[in-house]
This record gives sequence, C-alpha cells and structure tokens, in this order.
Amino acid sequence: MIRKWIILFFMTASLTFLSGCWSSIELKELAIVSAYALDKKEDGTYVGTFQLINPMNVPGALQGGASGQNPSIATYTTTGSNPLEVADRASKVVSRDLYFAHTSLLVVSEELAREEGLSSVLDAMERGLEFRTTTKVVITRGGKASDFVQVLTAIDQVPAEKAIKSLEFTEKLYGENIATNLQKFINAAVSPGQEPLVSGFTVRGDIEKAKTMEQLQSSDGSATLEVNGMGVFKEGKLVNWIDGEKNEGTLWILDQIRQAPVNIDWEDHKDAISYKVIRQKTNVSPQIKDNKPAISIHIRAEGDLRTIEVPVDVADPHVLLQIEKVLEQKIKQEVEAAIQEAKETKTDIFGFGEKLHQSEPKKWKELEPKWQDVYFPALDVDVTVEAFIRRTGMRNSPYLFDLEMKGE
Repeated sequence: MIRKWIILFFMTASLTFLSGCWSSIELKELAIVSAYALDKKEDGTYVGTFQLINPMNVPGALQGGASGQNPSIATYTTTGSNPLEVADRASKVVSRDLYFAHTSLLVVSEELAREEGLSSVLDAMERGLEFRTTTKVVITRGGKASDFVQVLTAIDQVPAEKAIKSLEFTEKLYGENIATNLQKFINAAVSPGQEPLVSGFTVRGDIEKAKTMEQLQSSDGSATLEVNGMGVFKEGKLVNWIDGEKNEGTLWILDQIRQAPVNIDWEDHKDAISYKVIRQKTNVSPQIKDNKPAISIHIRAEGDLRTIEVPVDVADPHVLLQIEKVLEQKIKQEVEAAIQEAKETKTDIFGFGEKLHQSEPKKWKELEPKWQDVYFPALDVDVTVEAFIRRTGMRNSPYLFDLEMKGE
C-alpha cells in the first residue's frame, strides 16, 4: 500500500515539470521572415525591410499552390534607432508576429557596412532576435538593401532563396565568391589573426519594375540579382572590394576551391585553353625565419581540359607537361595578386595570423598588437603550385589540330 502511495506521489510531482503548450503560437499568427534588409538614413536612423513569405502564393501551399496572380512575398519597411527596435515597430504595419527562425538571408547596404560596420548589427541579431547562426550575410554593392529584398524572381519563388542558391553555385562552380553566415563572420571578426569576407550583390536593371508582377511576366525580367565581388572587412567595417581573379586567388589560399575554371594563354592566343578543377588541396604552413614570421603555401590541383581553341596535340605527354606548367604559373599569379591586394589594405583575410597563433603562441603575443598594420604587410609568403591534368575529354586531339594535320 505504501508503495502505491509513493508511486502516486512521484507521478503527481512530475506533473510540475510538464510545461504543456503555454508558449505555443498558431501558424496563422506568424509572419515568416525570409530575408531582413538593413539601411541607414543620414540622421542615423535604421531602416529595416522585411521580406515575408506569402504561403498561399508559393507552390506547394494549400489549395493547389501558387495562383500566379499574386507575388509569393510581401515586403514591409519600418524604422528605428537599432535593429531590434526596427523589428518591434514592424507590428505597426504587419498583422502578425515576425518569425525570424527561418530567416535565411541578412542583407546590409554598402553604406551601412562602410560607415558603421556589422559588429553592432550582428550583436543585436545574436542577442534579441531568433536568427540562426547559419543565416547568410550579403552586402548590396552600390545600392540599397531594401531594393534588393523587393525584387521578384521568376524561377525561385522566394527571392532570398534565389540569392542564396546563386551565391552557393558561384562559390562551387567558379570559385569567385564565398557564402558567409553569421557564425563564420563573427568567428573571423573576433579572431586575433583574421578578418572576415562577405560576398556582394548588385541589382541590375529597372528596379522599380522588378518590384511588380511585370517582372514575372517577361522571359528576361526587368532586373536581376547578380553576385558581384567579395567585401573585405577590418575591425567590423567594410574597407575594400576584390573581384575576378583576386577572388579566385583568395579562395585558393582558403582551400575553398571545389570546381573552378582556369583559363590560360597559349601561343599568343588569349584564354585559349580552359582547365576545370575537380580536386584541390591547399596547405598553409607558418614558420619563423630569422626571428620574422613567414608563410609557406602549397597548392595541389587536379582537373580536366575542357576547351581548346588552338591546334595542340594533347596526346603528346610533353605537351601536357607544358600545359601543366602554364597552369601552375597562372594559379600562382592569382594567389600572389590576392596576397598583394590584402597587404595593401592591411587586412589578413587568409587567417595567416591565426595559423601563427596556433603554431607559435609565444611569438604571436609579440606580433599580435601590430599584426594587421605592420607585420602582415611585410610578411614573406612563398607560394608553390602543382597542377595535374587527369583527363583531356572525350577526344584526344582538338578539331583545330586535326584540321591542321589534314591541311599538311
């Protein structure tokens, strides 16, 4: 009998630990924010634009999905003295609670990133809102962040998803951009020997038309969201943009090249041979030489020949060795150009300082106070590249080579 009362007591006591559904919110009371854009006025006021998903107009929603008559998103703009106040004031224009747990994109204008930086913005994101640390961060290059999130996109119903996919594909296929999320940015920003990188976007075309359904009623659209360069940050503020081959050189050093084309000149023909990287590995080795810091970079690349616009016998092993040597020189030039650009702006975006911190902690204590402004610009960096051609494609010799041989 006593045992039954003891069991009953513990069962009753355990009920106090059950919270139930006291904090639940119905879906119909939530407004899912897919993207959050931040600008700043001349008087210092923040301008926030929220890209909200309209579920009834997204394919797969209730009643058969998108009707095609209305946009799949709605945007609302509010102002405030800080990012949290901007979100709170959204209740004046939005009839539901803003839900940031599914926000996939944070868009910041170039003006705000340069003048104020992202430190205070990201601090507010981590503290007060429901942002996930996997939320991607991008900068609108030469334009307003609010315009970016209001542009409608045809293939991807939610514009934020279009921007993220474009970013990830350019990083994977071209090696010219980097997908940076909140966690990566914060980790690099607080690291004593590294500065963060954030990809930029540009809205090209008629922005005002792109905000209307007219954007979706033509095959080419009035405007498009285009990935454009990488922004370099120092002490939380945007200080420089890097483009083209310097982007590739940067990602070579960061060991983030997955698939990327490398075009080389051949016999006075510009970009005559195209090489597609399929595998690569970069090793960065810090060391101290003559009591001075030094970095050794070794890059190993493997890939295929994709395009040959000159008559060259790729069946000849000696010719392939010559092409590999030219490829090695081209990759080395890209890497050295990226390093020189970073040295000129005194921003260690490669994490060389962090490598030294890990391998030479005692020496790093001496270098850290003046690393970005003194030691990094004068850093001795040795670059070694090995490039290998694994395949030449479905045919041995290019058509131009066969035609040249036929003419002889």
